[in-house]
Amino acid sequence: MASVCEICGKGPRVGMKLSHSHRRTKRRFLPNVQRVRVLEGATTRRRFVCTSCLRANKVVKP
Repeated sequence: MASVCEICGKGPRVGMKLSHSHRRTKRRFLPNVQRVRVLEGATTRRRFVCTSCLRANKVVKP
């Protein structure tokens, strides 16, 4: 599954895991991306959209 929002371009971020003993290892923070049907003009298409764009009504659902 794609982990990039096709509306705002939000993608994976990198950071560190931190254990109880404070050992640090690299990790990825993935955005919550859903595959939804979006109305574009007169056609409907399936797009990968993050949930923050869905909540902000940046896409029009059919």
